[in-house]
Amino acid sequence: MKIDDYRDSELVKKITRLISKTTPSRKIKIMHVCGTHENFIGRFGLRSLLPENIELVAGPGCPVCVCPASDINTAIEIASMDNVILATFGDMIRVPSRISSENNENDSLQTAKSRGADVRIIYSPLDAQKIAEKNPDKRVVFFSVGFETTAAGVASLIYNNPPDNFSILSSHRLIPPSMELLLGIGDIQIDGFLLPGHVTTVIGMKPFEIFPEAYLMPTVSAGFEPLDILSAVLSIVEQIKEGKASLTNKYTRAVKEDGNPKAIKIMSNVFEEVSSYWRGIGRIPRSGLKLRDKYSKWDANKIFDIEKGDKDFFDIHPSCSCHLVMIGKIYPPDCPLFAKKACNPENPFGPCMVSMDGTCRVWHRYGGKTN
Repeated sequence: MKIDDYRDSELVKKITRLISKTTPSRKIKIMHVCGTHENFIGRFGLRSLLPENIELVAGPGCPVCVCPASDINTAIEIASMDNVILATFGDMIRVPSRISSENNENDSLQTAKSRGADVRIIYSPLDAQKIAEKNPDKRVVFFSVGFETTAAGVASLIYNNPPDNFSILSSHRLIPPSMELLLGIGDIQIDGFLLPGHVTTVIGMKPFEIFPEAYLMPTVSAGFEPLDILSAVLSIVEQIKEGKASLTNKYTRAVKEDGNPKAIKIMSNVFEEVSSYWRGIGRIPRSGLKLRDKYSKWDANKIFDIEKGDKDFFDIHPSCSCHLVMIGKIYPPDCPLFAKKACNPENPFGPCMVSMDGTCRVWHRYGGKTN
């Protein structure tokens, strides 16, 4: 099938009729954990096609949004040092760091750049390596933020022996542990998971087996087009109706059961899993990645030895509801700051409004439907 076939209006109508016919009468909440899914759901208005009793909510699928403010502060501190170039993805430039309880102000890499720090936007980890190769007299730090998809590329870069003046500040996070944490939050009822397409192409389906096996949770991988997403929703409601729970791959054109074994092996060689903090959510066991000791010469945390302190700072401002949006507890319009002068894409107050994959940013652009 061509991409346009996955957007065919007649096929979309057919599958939405099947969803309506199959869906049980009770309220059903399906959670996805992928910013690209949220973009396509908003862009094509898919929530408006679903029955009133189906909620399709966004979980913590935006790596920029969950990057802890302490990591951003560390990046700002490193970028402000002499003889340092800090490179990162464009969305990270504007994300607010910690907010002081004394003066109610925040900081960002953008403001650090305005103060004279050499902060550069790159589009891939290889771009950061090229900067290091072209500037051998500088210390080049890649502020590396992302889920398994990005981590795989960074692992390959480190594995292949980058320049000695290059290092990474790792703020990588892993999706499966965050999903399991959400199931333990008592007032968030989730009936099925829609798995992220990009992540499953790397790690495959096996890391998600725990959800149908231990939690009896229908768990389905999906691509990004309307038919991909709606087919996954149909699979979930069929399982719910039949009282079953299985791990189902609906993105077979890109996702293999074992993912990308070579990428997984290199990631395991380069990184080790550690307990990590997720902005607005808290510390999740084995949900982050740090460089193994044998690669410590490229670990910016060890090179610069900056102490991370959290005293007298808020990770999420008390009037911001990003933390509730990120766990699917509320929709963006439920936040009192949403789309107001205080928080919009031009003047983002919370991290969910900064990234193109942030739920608030997507809703601001496309609008949305709440059930």
